[in-house]
Amino acid sequence: MAVAVRGRGGVWRRVLQCGVGSSVPRGQRAAAGSARGAVVPAGKSGLAPWVPVVGLEIHAQISSNSKLFSGSQVQFAAPPNSVVSFFDASLPGTLPVINRRCVEAAVMTGLALNCSINKRSFFDRKHYFYADLPAGYQITQQRVPIAVNGTLSYSLCTDHKMSQMVTKTVRIKQIQLEQDSGKSLHDDTRSQTLVDLNRAGVGLMEVVMEPDMCCGEEAAAAVRELQLILQTLGSSHAVMAEGQLRVDANVSVHHPGEPYGVRTEVKNINSIRFLAKAVDYEIQRQIEELENGGTILNETRAFDSKLGCTVPMRDKEGKQDYRFMPEPNLPPLILYDTKSLPANMNHQQVVNIDRIHERLPDLPSVKRAKLVEQYGILPEHSFTLLNEDGLTEFFESVVKHTQMKPKKAIGWILNDLLSYLNQHSLTVKESPVSSSILADLLNLLDKKEISSTAAKQVLGELWKGEGKTPLEIVKEKKLELIQDQEALEQICQAVIDGQENEVMAIKAGNHKVLNKLIGLVQRKTQGRSNPVLVKQLLEKKLLE
Repeated sequence: MAVAVRGRGGVWRRVLQCGVGSSVPRGQRAAAGSARGAVVPAGKSGLAPWVPVVGLEIHAQISSNSKLFSGSQVQFAAPPNSVVSFFDASLPGTLPVINRRCVEAAVMTGLALNCSINKRSFFDRKHYFYADLPAGYQITQQRVPIAVNGTLSYSLCTDHKMSQMVTKTVRIKQIQLEQDSGKSLHDDTRSQTLVDLNRAGVGLMEVVMEPDMCCGEEAAAAVRELQLILQTLGSSHAVMAEGQLRVDANVSVHHPGEPYGVRTEVKNINSIRFLAKAVDYEIQRQIEELENGGTILNETRAFDSKLGCTVPMRDKEGKQDYRFMPEPNLPPLILYDTKSLPANMNHQQVVNIDRIHERLPDLPSVKRAKLVEQYGILPEHSFTLLNEDGLTEFFESVVKHTQMKPKKAIGWILNDLLSYLNQHSLTVKESPVSSSILADLLNLLDKKEISSTAAKQVLGELWKGEGKTPLEIVKEKKLELIQDQEALEQICQAVIDGQENEVMAIKAGNHKVLNKLIGLVQRKTQGRSNPVLVKQLLEKKLLE
């Protein structure tokens, strides 16, 4: 099983998350592979098989110009403490004012995830002390969140070739609005910690998933699908490298028919690839610990990406009392639909659930279905197009400007273009080969003016970004197909004359050997011969 690989800029090089394969140490591969069926076989102890259980809590930063309860700007990588209001710093006398955009984003996300939207939700204070939380509490929605009881469907491949897929569903327990905390910067050299409050008060949506998953593969696929949905909606940019999407994974194992085991929480995972590794490692770690007679602690752990393992952070045996209480400075959050909206109410001053529902764009699952129906491509290809930022638009632009059938054109995009992008760690938008240039190249190939071998050579030249057109490169390199059939017949005859054993084998009925002769003709013509025509000429000379 091969895991999806990320390039620079969040580029995905594989369509589906197919396990963790060789990227997981040998000792953990059993969990990664067999967890696909929700049961891990018994280990050395010969005990009953294990059932892994995985639940996720995902914090998505809301795409908004200002913070959840203040007018401070939201700006990534701004100078430390440069976008902090009096409220963000928790100065006395400041009061929260809710950001309408954040509420709408949460409602939109809830609708996209098939949630029930609570028309009346409440904010609460969650008390705990940390240096980057100046108020000593976080404003969240613990009692009645804005959205509940949703579902998220995601797809997994069931074989190495990604030609068979299975769709699974995870339940969404709730979506709640809450503030982000600031950031502590630890300076070990000076033995001090600096606090940056730029992030304090930024609006978050916490998406709580029920423990319906059983391995890192499923967790990674679910989070990737959620990420695509958030980006499609525009409710979050969801760039994990910038901390806009952070995942906490709750993992436990138990024997079939027994209660769930003690769970551990792996905190703040900021990469989908690392999420798959962290979950599968933790599953195998717990199994080995239990089979060796140990116990699992209810603790918080972190994933060390360099070592490929989880490490303990703090135990949770003594449950922390967050002392939840209603937020006294915020009234209940009231939402309306078309039926409940009072006639004399100003529409600009309320959030209308039905109007948001009407503005929902096509979700990734719908887009994939349309791509398959419209262009006749394989379902797994539709996943690749959506997983790569900007690739769907690139593909549709190529199809628009070329006579080549979409089924053929997509092979050049997914195999050849993405291969170049992967080698140079570039995103689709950074590609030196534009969609129109690639379309011109495919037109030459479709008109049989060049061979596929020559087309690959031209693509390699285009990648250098020298500003030449495909036709100019073809003429410069003399890559046009040989149009003189008589000359081509002479080359075929020369190949036949030099391959007596192969000729005898073909005449004896072994027609597969003919491919070798076609390859030899291609070599002699430096890829300038049409393989279909060459095959016809050889068959005419040898089989008639």
